[in-house]
Amino acid sequence: MHIPVFILAGLLVHCVFLVSIFDIYFSSPLVHGMTPQQTPLPPPAKRLVLFVADGLRADSLYELNSNDTPQAPYLRGILENNGSWGISHTRVPTESRPGHVALIAGFYEDVSAVAKGWKENPVEFDSVFNESKYTWSWGSPDILPMFAKGATGDHVYTFCYAAESEDFGAQDAAKLDTWVFDHVKDFFNSSRSNQTLFSALNEEKVVLFLHLLGIDTNGHAHRPNSREYKENIKKVDEGVKEIASMIDNFYGNDGKTAFILTSDHGMTDWGSHGAGHPSETLTPLIAWGAGVNYPQKVTSQFFEDNFLKEWKLENLKRLDVNQADIAPLMASLIGVPFPLNSVGTLPLEYLNNSAHFKAESIFTNAVQILEQFKVKMSQKKETTLSFLFTPFKPLSDSEQINFLKKTRLYIQQQKYNEAVSLCKMLINLALEGLSYYHTYDRLFLGLSIAVGFVGWTTYVILVIIKTHTNLTKTVQTNNKESTVLFYGFAFVGMIIAFFLLIQTCPWTYYVYCLLPVPVWYAVVRELPVIQDLATNLLSRHIRQSIGFLLVCALGIEILVFSFFYRSTLTIGLLVFAGWPVITQLWVQAKTTALIWTLLCVLLAIFPLMPVVGREPNVPLVIATGLLTLLFSCFSLASLCKSENKYRNNEELKVHFYQMLSIALSTYVVSSTHDSLKNKQGLPVLNQMISWMTLVSSSVLPLLSPTFLFQRLFSILLSLMSTYLLLSTGYEALFPLVLSGLMFVWINMEQKALQHYGLSLKPKLAVFNFAYATDITQFRQLHLDDVRRSFFFVFFIVTAFFGTGNIASVNSFDPASVYCFLTVFSPFVMGGLLLLKVVIPFVLVSCAFEAVQVTTQLSSKSLFLIVLVISDIMALHFFFLVKDYGSWLDIGTSISHYVLVMSLTIFMMLMNGLAQLLTTKRLELPRRTKHHST
Repeated sequence: MHIPVFILAGLLVHCVFLVSIFDIYFSSPLVHGMTPQQTPLPPPAKRLVLFVADGLRADSLYELNSNDTPQAPYLRGILENNGSWGISHTRVPTESRPGHVALIAGFYEDVSAVAKGWKENPVEFDSVFNESKYTWSWGSPDILPMFAKGATGDHVYTFCYAAESEDFGAQDAAKLDTWVFDHVKDFFNSSRSNQTLFSALNEEKVVLFLHLLGIDTNGHAHRPNSREYKENIKKVDEGVKEIASMIDNFYGNDGKTAFILTSDHGMTDWGSHGAGHPSETLTPLIAWGAGVNYPQKVTSQFFEDNFLKEWKLENLKRLDVNQADIAPLMASLIGVPFPLNSVGTLPLEYLNNSAHFKAESIFTNAVQILEQFKVKMSQKKETTLSFLFTPFKPLSDSEQINFLKKTRLYIQQQKYNEAVSLCKMLINLALEGLSYYHTYDRLFLGLSIAVGFVGWTTYVILVIIKTHTNLTKTVQTNNKESTVLFYGFAFVGMIIAFFLLIQTCPWTYYVYCLLPVPVWYAVVRELPVIQDLATNLLSRHIRQSIGFLLVCALGIEILVFSFFYRSTLTIGLLVFAGWPVITQLWVQAKTTALIWTLLCVLLAIFPLMPVVGREPNVPLVIATGLLTLLFSCFSLASLCKSENKYRNNEELKVHFYQMLSIALSTYVVSSTHDSLKNKQGLPVLNQMISWMTLVSSSVLPLLSPTFLFQRLFSILLSLMSTYLLLSTGYEALFPLVLSGLMFVWINMEQKALQHYGLSLKPKLAVFNFAYATDITQFRQLHLDDVRRSFFFVFFIVTAFFGTGNIASVNSFDPASVYCFLTVFSPFVMGGLLLLKVVIPFVLVSCAFEAVQVTTQLSSKSLFLIVLVISDIMALHFFFLVKDYGSWLDIGTSISHYVLVMSLTIFMMLMNGLAQLLTTKRLELPRRTKHHST
């Protein structure tokens, strides 16, 4: 196969493997075509006021201050005297959009919403707002429009402030909440002189939604334990008090208003959210007003956590719910149909109503979830051949009818408790059944992908052995046999396609099921090579081969482990430190071996450090900047000392400019930090310097000479100036130590080659990248090259996990991008954080490029070995993906698989980028180039 065709095929195969995970595990659970279900009895409330304090943790609201006074006096008074309270348990991802969808529409959003930045509707859905007569909402432009957009007709109104207001560097984010409260007051005042609005407000089934973003913004900017975060809670408490009394007065205290205060997600101590830490998933829920139960006094209650004691609320009944249960609660209070896709169970203990009303409400809830189950079942039945269809046994048609009849009978006989428990059982079964049909094709698709995976990896191994080693003789292929093979595989492909066609499967299924056919055809065609290889290995050194395979397997397992436990990388690096001793390399080059060992040990410290962003340490970033300047001064001195033929003024200019860039970055980090600390926002000059540094850092290395160490040092300086701007703590040192190790690695590999007597290359100091690609004399692969490739994959994984586990969404720390922008913009911020992750990758990739070139290997052969290693890792993670258990486990398992798959696709791109960065040179105009020949 030609190289471009092979790379294209590789990219295609990996993209299919990557996308498949979302189809197999995370397709949208929503179904359409259900009948709306409504409780037949009159509701207790005419209107509902929903306060969502974005980013408010349960403990931050409920806990007492050091002097035993509550954080939020008004709300504390409500839960002690007027209403019911508890903890609402959210699900991962703990982001604003999925949290609001769970609260207001009653279902947990699927992962497909990630691509939309949690802002737009990937799928249309029903919500409490849509079912209401009128909804008025005030707050953030990121949240409100999605519920108005999904609503039918024109009855959901939104009032938003400008997106620019969401500024992490602003004086005080609490003004976002003040804006909401002021606008609600103005709205009610204006309604007195607007007859249409006044009568609309006096209708039944009205919802008022106040989205309060200040707490979340202050939490990101100052952390949840800060004075700003706590004062913001006080302001929200005062605002809620004012709004509640104003609304009561407006309606003449008619006792027909229900109030609910909750949050979409919490926040970690270091000011981030997205994963499944309890501080992110535990949010407060306080309900009071029409139809809501009064506080229930209890002598003892048992919860696994110790919060009740800490909050001094042991004697008030705590009623915990899942976040999606709040949607049916709101629907029940104002008597609107339950949202069609809701999977929440009505929390009956919050209702202050007759047993009859409770039984009817939960019966409506059960029928509404059963409706979804029926639609899902009929969809699956239509797309599966009847003899292959296995229904969900516990809820067969007869069972469903039986459940509904029994419940109806119990309600008629006024046996309400029995009716309620039967309904709860039916809800649980229907939810199980929904999940059963949702994951119906999983095993079949998973097997198809796994077969394709194994086939692809086998094929790459065969290509390596056939073209880059001398383990096999060239074997002539028999034309007749290959024709038979081709038709055989084509026939199998047609049978699979026909089978899928009968079942009217989606087009993606064709891709997953047909992909293994051409892949295995390519493998089977190489059967003579496999036979030849087997005889060759068996005749030669069977024990050596087995030993080698075992070492390979162990190495890959260590890499897989490092995704779960970062400290595994430390163990690996300490083993690397002893590599010169094990292989007797240190005898040849004592100094180099000593520096190698020292740097390995230094780098091994990083995976043991806490994840980045937990404790910012700006002085350390500044110190790193100065250290980098010191190194570049040494480099400049040695450059000036070197013979004249290696330098000219242009090169010195580039070097000076890069040093200036490092100095400026160090200054910007320091002054931006001070400015934000004093709440003066991000200075415009700093912002301009940051963006200019970012742009120039990609061009400057291309102006430097292409001699090996000069070019690599130039790449390091340029990337370092950008990395400093994105650093908040110890991670600033990471690229410096990593690239130091990379420089020594290049030297060590040269020594290893001479050690094995494979090469005597010219001195590395005068080695030039520009002429390296002309080498026609590539050598064959040696067993030691597998170790080289393994080192590369190990360093890439270290580059990724060295400063933190980015496999968890909550490593997102906006503080990293404050030198560039402070106004919330998920895609720009995400892009900059991605760049921060990529910089160590680029350093490792450029070093690997240097290793390939200096060890006389074609980049393709080493790259193929790397491909095999990462594919075997990906296969591990494919089987480790899960969609059950704690939400943190689920999130981590997906991100691991996506990471390894992206890593493979990414390494193909990195390979190209490294070649460009090391070999290309831009010429400045009107200067002649002085080159040594």
